[in-house]
Amino acid sequence: MEQKGKDMKDDITHDSWLFEQLQDAEFAAEFLNAASEDDDPKTYLTALRKVVEARGGVASIAERTQLSRETLYRTLSSKGNPTIKTLLAILKATGLRFAVSAH
Repeated sequence: MEQKGKDMKDDITHDSWLFEQLQDAEFAAEFLNAASEDDDPKTYLTALRKVVEARGGVASIAERTQLSRETLYRTLSSKGNPTIKTLLAILKATGLRFAVSAH
């Protein structure tokens, strides 16, 4: 049981570290770029949700994108399927932009 408690503490520490790192735009951009390399769109949406939480929070980003919080939560859920317009608005509101590169 003690081991389980230790794992929970490590998760909180990691989340706190990640939240702090995502405050930096360059780190956030690299974080999203890494997530985009996964073939599963859920990975990118999960990463984008963490960026949103770290770079203003859902309520603030929803206001800046003129989306409701519910729409933003739904968009960033594992079942989300954002339009390019919504994705671009979210990225802009977090101080980031969409870019494409050759691989």
